[in-house]
Amino acid sequence: MSQEKSVARMENIYKLDGRVPIGKAIPFGLQHVLAMFVSNLAPITIIAGAAQPALTQQEIAMLLQNAMFAAGIATFIQLYPVWKVGAKLPIVMGVSFTFVTILSTIAANFGYPTVIGAVIVGGCFEGVLGLLAKYWKRIITPIVAATVVTAIGFSLFTVGARSFGGGYGDDFGSKENLIIATVTLLTCIGWSIFVKGYMKQLSVLAGLIVGYILSIFMGKVDLSLIFSDGFVSLPRLFPFTPQFNIGAILSVCIIFLVSAAETIGDTTAMVASGLNREITEKEISGSLACDGFGSSISGLFGCAPVTSFSQNVGLIAMTKVVNRFTIATGAVAMLLAGLLPPVGHFFASLPQSVLGGCTIMMFGSIVVSGMQMIASCGFSQRNIVIASLSLAVGIGFTSSTESSIWHIFPSIVQTVFGENVVAVVFVVALILSAILPKNMEVAKLTESVEEAK
Repeated sequence: MSQEKSVARMENIYKLDGRVPIGKAIPFGLQHVLAMFVSNLAPITIIAGAAQPALTQQEIAMLLQNAMFAAGIATFIQLYPVWKVGAKLPIVMGVSFTFVTILSTIAANFGYPTVIGAVIVGGCFEGVLGLLAKYWKRIITPIVAATVVTAIGFSLFTVGARSFGGGYGDDFGSKENLIIATVTLLTCIGWSIFVKGYMKQLSVLAGLIVGYILSIFMGKVDLSLIFSDGFVSLPRLFPFTPQFNIGAILSVCIIFLVSAAETIGDTTAMVASGLNREITEKEISGSLACDGFGSSISGLFGCAPVTSFSQNVGLIAMTKVVNRFTIATGAVAMLLAGLLPPVGHFFASLPQSVLGGCTIMMFGSIVVSGMQMIASCGFSQRNIVIASLSLAVGIGFTSSTESSIWHIFPSIVQTVFGENVVAVVFVVALILSAILPKNMEVAKLTESVEEAK
């Protein structure tokens, strides 16, 4: 064993392996938890809020508690792999926003147990794909992944607007909801402007706190259940009996392919920025396998799929802290949060308008990230055709007024694609990427015309 691994040294914080003094490691680990804490819990609240029949605050609180626990388990597996599952990289896992739109639709149409069934099956699907990544990962080209990320951002706009107005309650669009959401949003913006250093990463948390306090004064928060389940309790396996719907499962499996593309991008960016090298095929495979099987574990706890968090990739790029032991202290914090019911009840009591104020800018930033990815791929004629046509078909054919264009197709096709912009964009982009010639530049066509003359 090398000296840096056997002796706790502060400089090991910038190395993948090696011991770091526990007192120094914990703050850096907690920083990662704080950077993703709200984002990890928000998807559960949104999906549960759309469920019919509606979930109680107590049920939502239990799911939020489970979400932290599941995220902690998945993060540990990424850091310290089990067999071929896990990348052995400082990847922080959390509940994915990528699935919010499709799972909200499934929850509204089929109920929350159907969401759980689709997550468990879909997670196993991505896990197996991860183990076989070397055979297929090349078909998801950078332009396909970039276009899909852009589509995810667009698909979340209506979700953000619904939350901004107060969710699915009778008071949607009320003066109180709009005031709370606006103040929350302005707090997030102000924090990003005036706060310096890594604390900028906590703008969402700051907005949440201010919005929550304002909501209390406006009588929008029920605090009576915060401590109703005591201070400590174990997370519950199978809080809902899973139900399996083939249309829902197929829809979610398609989004898992999208999530896989995002994970490849996140993991590659983390290795490049944090470790200054190219990612290996083994690391990609392990990362995707953990993404999938970790999502199935999350489903067993009644939660939405987990994935690598881009904000934590950005945090690593900024701080260069890549030590696995250090990041593991953050995973321990997530596990402990999963044992504390008041944490879950606190977030379950959050008004939807607070959540909307926190997330609407975040959803917009996903679109911008997708545009940046498209720009990095280059604006060749081929890339322009793939991005423009897939987005046009995906967004146009799934909007609320045009989704009936799918009515001639079998019901299962309608279920998978009718209101699922991300699935349509992904399939169209994938097909175009496979069939279009590598060189489509207009200059080549001009030359051919001149030769004909």
